[in-house]
Amino acid sequence: MAENDGAAHNPALDPDLDAPDEPGHEFAQFGAGCFWGVELTFQRVVGVVKTEAGYSQGHVPDPNYKLVCSGTTNHVEVVRVQFDPNVCRYTDLLAVFWARHDPTTLNRQGGDVGAQYRSGIYYYNENQARLARESMEAKQLEYKDKKIATEILPAKRFYGAEEYHQQYLEKGGGRGLKQSAAKGCNDPIRCYG
Repeated sequence: MAENDGAAHNPALDPDLDAPDEPGHEFAQFGAGCFWGVELTFQRVVGVVKTEAGYSQGHVPDPNYKLVCSGTTNHVEVVRVQFDPNVCRYTDLLAVFWARHDPTTLNRQGGDVGAQYRSGIYYYNENQARLARESMEAKQLEYKDKKIATEILPAKRFYGAEEYHQQYLEKGGGRGLKQSAAKGCNDPIRCYG
């Protein structure tokens, strides 16, 4: 073994090998703009048992919000979803993902601009990869003249965001205006700092 082999390893680029809390559950990971609204959207889905806001796909281990926002790490603001596939199919999550954001804008969602807001599906197995590609092909047909900018890549190590980002809108956000995370709720989601 060469002397520098160990120094070249970057844990941020490892696959996400975390395991769901419950046997039989699966993870899914999505980037669709600011993670606050994306997380609340997935919290409301029947069969989703846990959501976590975090960072993935970057090259810096243990990033924090300030570093990710600097644009120097290539991380995406993601939501890692733990779901029960007997109640919620992965294709159901993909439908929520596509409906939640504009996948044709590169590195932006609305007023949020930067690589951390890019559109991405980060898969945990080959079945998820296949379903993600098929869903993107179908969605592209709907957009006709606009090209989808969504990336589909293996899920890399997930770094949970700071505690105040977790379930941010459900807890009231910066304005103290709590929003419902009840299953099946379809109240409009208001994003605010």
